[in-house]
Amino acid sequence: MNERITKYRWTICALLFFATTINYLDRQVLSLTWDEFIKPEFHWDESHYGTITATFSIVYAACMLFAGRFIDWMGSKKGFLWAIGIWSVGACLHAVCGIITESCVDLNNAAELVSATGDVAVVIATVSMYTFLFARCVLALGEAGNFPAAIKVTAEYFPKKDRAYATSIFNAGASIGALVAPLSIPVLAKYWGWEMAFIVIGALGFIWMGFWVFLYDSPAKSKYVNKAELEYIEQDKYEKGSADSGKDAGEKKIPFWKCFSYKQTWAFAFGKFMTDGVWWFFLFWTPSYLNTQFGIKTSEGLGIALIFVLYAVTMLSIFGGKLPTIIMNKTGLNPYAARMRAMLIFAFFPLVVLFAQPLGTISPWLPVIMIGIGGAAHQSWSANIFSTVGDMFPKGAIASITGIGGMAGGLGSMILQKSAGNLFVYADKTQMTFMGFNGKPAGYFIIFCVCAVAYLIGWTVMKSLVPKYKPITDL
Repeated sequence: MNERITKYRWTICALLFFATTINYLDRQVLSLTWDEFIKPEFHWDESHYGTITATFSIVYAACMLFAGRFIDWMGSKKGFLWAIGIWSVGACLHAVCGIITESCVDLNNAAELVSATGDVAVVIATVSMYTFLFARCVLALGEAGNFPAAIKVTAEYFPKKDRAYATSIFNAGASIGALVAPLSIPVLAKYWGWEMAFIVIGALGFIWMGFWVFLYDSPAKSKYVNKAELEYIEQDKYEKGSADSGKDAGEKKIPFWKCFSYKQTWAFAFGKFMTDGVWWFFLFWTPSYLNTQFGIKTSEGLGIALIFVLYAVTMLSIFGGKLPTIIMNKTGLNPYAARMRAMLIFAFFPLVVLFAQPLGTISPWLPVIMIGIGGAAHQSWSANIFSTVGDMFPKGAIASITGIGGMAGGLGSMILQKSAGNLFVYADKTQMTFMGFNGKPAGYFIIFCVCAVAYLIGWTVMKSLVPKYKPITDL
């Protein structure tokens, strides 16, 4: 009698989903509180916020370079615990920035900070920015470990044919986190203070750690995975020419310096460099865009509804990871070829963001829907670009390569965030004109144009570097 296969791999996928949800909730607290609550208290402008988001991006990028190697060295279980523990501490640290600023400028409360003028206001803006930068750097240090660990665990628990779908499921946690954020964070900030929003959301990570300790183990050691499921998970070992074929090939480590010698690494890194910043721009700047362009605050009913709908649209991405499997089943293409075909399809959808600003003259709902479609396309693209690492590299190198790509993505995001912040300040001061829009709206239109074409550029370079399926086997 054949043993009935267990499905514990989906429980692990659910844990990865909730970790990513918490990750993006922690990342969203600042974007949903700075414009309405933090900005007036600390006398910030878009340049201060742009500096903070850009610094977060570059620190995240630098840490990603080593986070993957750390996860490969520490192992999935301990590595993930370290990552989420550090970023949860970093999230909670934001709550003490006001207290530190008050102490440095010898003021007693938030009301005195708000009413300050002249040189004192300049000092408050500078000191508070640096305190937030420190908290943001701790957050970035921990968050850098999330995707290398999650992609490594996905490769441990899923065969190649299922990885993009599993990745799209846990990656949907980013959209769920962004979806839950406007329903919870502005309410917490409005009624209990912006500090409490950071503390409550930050504490969720510590709860997740308890579940991870008791539920995760490698498939071969897990008491919840039976022999039938283990054979299903490890089916790629028997695929001729696979990076994981052979008895121990999947666990071989690639020297860190050697990772950079492969075109496959550079293809993945460039794809991330071109596109990660787009998602982060939507994440960090959309609440401010709605306030700047339409005077809509995220703590109000309409603002909450708009942000909720935006990220509800991005949830369409959960089907993005299924498309390569459909292509493989219908055409017989290998996983990499099917993934690249799917990614080309997804690369065209962000072009609708070009219409966000013109359609905004009709209703704020239209740019929100356009941005939502762009966000859904990004998440579908993201699920598949992550899976190309597992297509090409053995399991023992996946976290390291993911970290290198994450570093490139963070660097691209840093450039976009800092450029956007400076552009918005410049556009406002000079009342610059672009395509019929003046001031900050003109600045937003320029950035939307960049976001719209980034995926097609990224795909073209990736395809040029690695035109055909070529797994790394020369270890």
